[in-house]
Amino acid sequence: MTHTDQSSLPRRKFLAALGSVTVGAVATSAVGGPSPVNAAAAAATDHPIVLVHGAWHGGWCWDRLAPLLRATGRPVHVATLTGLGERVHLARSVTGLSTHIDDVVNLITWEELKDVVLVGHSYGGFVITGVADRVPDRLAHLVFVDAAVPISGEAFQDFHPPEFAAKNRAAAEASGGVAIPPLAAKDFGITEPRDLDWVDRRLTPHPLLTYVDPLALRNPARNAISSTYIDCFQPPLASLNTSKARVQAQAGWTYQRLETGHDCMVTAPSMLAQLLQAVI
Repeated sequence: MTHTDQSSLPRRKFLAALGSVTVGAVATSAVGGPSPVNAAAAAATDHPIVLVHGAWHGGWCWDRLAPLLRATGRPVHVATLTGLGERVHLARSVTGLSTHIDDVVNLITWEELKDVVLVGHSYGGFVITGVADRVPDRLAHLVFVDAAVPISGEAFQDFHPPEFAAKNRAAAEASGGVAIPPLAAKDFGITEPRDLDWVDRRLTPHPLLTYVDPLALRNPARNAISSTYIDCFQPPLASLNTSKARVQAQAGWTYQRLETGHDCMVTAPSMLAQLLQAVI
């Protein structure tokens, strides 16, 4: 990347005053001071936010974040992708990546949304990239929250070690070829017992075809949409190393760091809300 805005939001700096500091050799932007409500009152925007969850999750995973964003006066829409969360009963062997892209495109279309800030977590990076390819004129900004950043021809399984991908496919085939059994909440960087229980009882199998479907991108207009990457690095997920390197090697991205685990909307919703308010 010829120009990268690299920022960090460690827990120990979260309550610091809004401004820039330097930690070692890394430029760090600390977000604090006003609450999300007060911060937004000073800089209100009518850009609607659409939240897209990752694999094995559902719209429920944003339950702690969405109210904080709505309290700022922003319109917030939460998608649950077909075959996941409360829509788990709709999973079929034909539920593919294009189905999930359709889910979000249709939400944007039927809600008649424009200038959307589209936020994708983890696997949701595939979905929001596909949405940007379909309806770039409806989008104002893309936010990849510890998410995959794919290029055309890549599938979500390509971001995992071959043995892990093979294990997932085998597990799905053993259960009828429809979906991959969920991982455990601890695999997403969650450590608090109450959070572990809350997430574990909500995770659902993930449709197999969405895992192996390659993403087909055809519309270069998507490249004009401004984009932010939020790196949740404590602890990091090795499967996202390629995405993070890809972002930092390209011009035009804003790159932020958040010192929490992969499921930051569960473990650090206030910090994520502050950061989203700052970047969008």
